[in-house]
Amino acid sequence: MPIIKFLKEKVEIEVPVGANLRQAALKAGVNPHSLLNGMGAAISKAILNCHGLGQCGTCRVKITKGMENTSKMGFIEKLRFKNPLPDPLPALAFVGNEDTLRLSCQTLVNGDIEVETAPQLDLFGENFFS
Repeated sequence: MPIIKFLKEKVEIEVPVGANLRQAALKAGVNPHSLLNGMGAAISKAILNCHGLGQCGTCRVKITKGMENTSKMGFIEKLRFKNPLPDPLPALAFVGNEDTLRLSCQTLVNGDIEVETAPQLDLFGENFFS
């Protein structure tokens, strides 16, 4: 059975293959929700989240190890983290780590992974307005 390590919380759990990352985190007492750079975690867990529908983006996590052991990025995540629009229109997700960010509610775990909840966004980085 796959093992999920939540790095910031120092929690390690075992889940069945195909487990939903958000549901597994919540069951283990780990809050995957945050608004910006870890702020607003309590309010986004209670009120400002879409409850796993992939619409709000508050459950974004950074997969630091084992990305190959997760499900493929779906359409909703591609819209949030990749720039599907023609060039003059920037995607605000372009703030670094686009290849390792996932929505926990849309991610299925198929093997061992390491997860960083509430990843830092570089709002002043060179990619923000690209």
